[in-house]
Amino acid sequence: MTFASGLIMRKLLRIEIGSSRNRYLGIWYKNIPIQTVVWVANRQNPVKDLSGILSIHNSGALVISNGTDHVIWSATSTRIAQDPLLQLLDSGNLVLRNRNGNSDIYLWQSFDYPPDTLLLGMKLGWDLRTNLSREISSWKSPDDPSPGELSNSIELNEYPQDVIFKGRRKYSRVGHWNGLRLTGAPELKTNPVFDFKFISNQDEVYYAYQLLDKAVITRFIMNDTTSSSQRYVWVKSENSWKLYASAPRDYCDNYGLCGANGICVITGSPVC
Repeated sequence: MTFASGLIMRKLLRIEIGSSRNRYLGIWYKNIPIQTVVWVANRQNPVKDLSGILSIHNSGALVISNGTDHVIWSATSTRIAQDPLLQLLDSGNLVLRNRNGNSDIYLWQSFDYPPDTLLLGMKLGWDLRTNLSREISSWKSPDDPSPGELSNSIELNEYPQDVIFKGRRKYSRVGHWNGLRLTGAPELKTNPVFDFKFISNQDEVYYAYQLLDKAVITRFIMNDTTSSSQRYVWVKSENSWKLYASAPRDYCDNYGLCGANGICVITGSPVC
């Protein structure tokens, strides 16, 4: 899908989200019969009627407005725009770039602003050059894509770590990178589905994954209903998403449950 430039406007695409009648600009899988939304632009500010319009400005700004020109959502490029072009890539990344420039240099991209879903090619973590933190946060409910309680981000310190928050409280720690995996995630081990990496240098600190089998479709989400992060794999033969892994795995995964030097034994009574 390609959106033209120069203040050209397109009626807002409506996503059916549960029983909600609100309207959003969103992205979902094309070849999966179960509508699975992976990105929502105006997740905190839905369009309440049929007036939603997406505008692409020559300045490189994307704007969702209603019929009275009230701005509902906007995204602005930090680079100079020259005949901007908006494209939805096969990866699910919505990108704004200069029409005649390097196709790999983006003025803006949706992958920098993930909602509840981490897709192949996304980075969870920091661009230290721009102070951009890419984190994912759960939907408030199946009917409401606005941010819920659960979020997942990379905490910067001498040894960066992956942390799940519930509200402002640390809920579960995925742990530090030890060169092989995140220490708090034993499920991140050699497997037939995906590989993963953790990059930490002066420019970036982030976690990302890549598929070992290009035929596999997988996504990682934050789920407010279950208070957990979950990885799903699409099973075509069953026409369904199957849970592959989730965290926290048990009660002992609650952050700081037994204190600074405590040990948690899930079969113990008490556990600490």
